[in-house]
Amino acid sequence: MTAEEIKDNRNDIVQAIIAGINECILVASPEGFEFVNPAFEKLTGYTTNEVMSAGFNFLKLVHPEDQHLFLPKDNKAHHLYWPLNSSSVEFRLINKSGEILYVEASHSPLKEIPGQLLIIIRDITSRKNAELELSQTLEKLRKTMMATIQAITLTIESRDPYTAGHQRRVSDLARSIATRLSWPTEKIDEVRMAALVHDLGKISVPAEILNKPGRLTPSEFLMIKEHPRVGYEILKTIEFPWPVAEIVLQHHERINGTGYPLGLKNGKIHPVSRVLAVADVVEAMLSHRPYRSAFSPLEVAAEIKNGSGISYDPVVVDACLDILKERYDLKLL
Repeated sequence: MTAEEIKDNRNDIVQAIIAGINECILVASPEGFEFVNPAFEKLTGYTTNEVMSAGFNFLKLVHPEDQHLFLPKDNKAHHLYWPLNSSSVEFRLINKSGEILYVEASHSPLKEIPGQLLIIIRDITSRKNAELELSQTLEKLRKTMMATIQAITLTIESRDPYTAGHQRRVSDLARSIATRLSWPTEKIDEVRMAALVHDLGKISVPAEILNKPGRLTPSEFLMIKEHPRVGYEILKTIEFPWPVAEIVLQHHERINGTGYPLGLKNGKIHPVSRVLAVADVVEAMLSHRPYRSAFSPLEVAAEIKNGSGISYDPVVVDACLDILKERYDLKLL
């Protein structure tokens, strides 16, 4: 069916559909528009005569930032160029009164007349606004969650001045490791979030034990070893988008089963926990403690290398070693 046949069709049913449908129906050719239905007039504010006039430029309806979708790649032509490599396209449409609408357009060629396209345009502004509102709400929730976690982190670290900033530094290193491993953005956010609260359970450990300058007694060390489980019990009641509680519970597990509190082995340990295990050890060794001085970066690198495949995931260790080499210009590894 050609544009002329659409206009001249005497079938009342077809005419009623074309006139009453909410979607905009257009027929376009390289010379301009051959046909537009009443819905297009209503959406754009332009009359049929205006749209089909020789001087009408479709690009005046398209938001400037979206006009590249309708121009040839060489940008030399200014007539309508529909993106034929895509069955549909979304863009912002500016109507005659200046209102910006979001629309989705699909097209198909009219085989009877080469060069003519049947175009259907749908107003998706309500959907886009709902998506934007949802995105803004999720962003507010994310900021609220981050603020809450930071408050918890500060509360924990205020009890132990020697580890102030420890969780943040572990988070930074763990995120760098995950990035080096080419993990997706969502997974990297999971690593960062879990690392920021991985020592939450230490809130149950008396400050005098956390700050003790000498060696811990067996009973004191048992109390320290319970902090992953305490952190899990606190965090399991919070609805994170990731299994943060389980990750925190497992961050002291070792792939050979010698870790705590569950003695899990490699196949049972969450991938994020395996990253935290390395980041936690590295950051702790690089920092001063009441009972020892900080280790050198070379000593830290040697420690995790020696534990690769035994205590620590070798893939994670290799990524961390690359980071340490770059950060501290280490040569002898």
